[in-house]
Amino acid sequence: MRIRTLLTALATVTTVIGGLALAVPAGASPTATFADPSKAPGGNFDLSVWQLQEPVGSPGKPTTIPSSRLQGASGFQDDYFYTDKRDGAMTFWAPEKGVTTPNSNYARSELREMNRNGSAADWSLSGSHKLQATLRVVSVTKNVCVGQIHLGSGGSSTKPLVELYYRANGDIVLGTENSPDGGQTLHDVGHVSIGKTWNYTIGVSGGNTIDLTVNGSTTHYNIPSSFFQYKQYFKAGSYNQSSSESTTNGARVGFYGLTVSHG
Repeated sequence: MRIRTLLTALATVTTVIGGLALAVPAGASPTATFADPSKAPGGNFDLSVWQLQEPVGSPGKPTTIPSSRLQGASGFQDDYFYTDKRDGAMTFWAPEKGVTTPNSNYARSELREMNRNGSAADWSLSGSHKLQATLRVVSVTKNVCVGQIHLGSGGSSTKPLVELYYRANGDIVLGTENSPDGGQTLHDVGHVSIGKTWNYTIGVSGGNTIDLTVNGSTTHYNIPSSFFQYKQYFKAGSYNQSSSESTTNGARVGFYGLTVSHG
């Protein structure tokens, strides 16, 4: 199994394993390396398998930051992607007014899965694939997508297979696409108050099943056969789902853990 890990934590306990100081929440397993709030996200997280899209740039062409610029303690950060100085969270800010892709009306500050050789991740539905995250939504105007499985090569569709939404009222909703041509079915999968930490796992197994776990509760959804020709990739961050002329309203999301695995 190949595992790509971006891990940090809200530290309440410090332990030592193999000579390394690890900061982990009370009662949690010591799997998270210490997050230094003085470092850029690349100093606390392995960003070699992600690239970043930001809500700035020219119309229809948002700025993309390659993994080579994201890596390291002095790696890229700005107002839209930065380390929270209070707890080391990798934080994404997407205002309602921002540059969008040609196929979306909404701005985003979001990571796109890459391979370690710099090529775009593009995996088949066969096998087992998981995106695991620990996060909190700091603020949101209406609705924000915090995790995706997105269609890659194999056809002309630019739709996501799966989107996980957090709404301003605290509801967590999974959107599963009906076909590559569009249409989305929504599923209520949880509720967490704004500002509270929670976790999710979005997975694919057996080539035809979506597996979702939110705070320990798991549900499964069939993948329509019209998607079988497509390869996929993961996305995570703050993909704001509302737009206006405001640069102060939007969605801010902090991640304390993010793990991608394929097997």
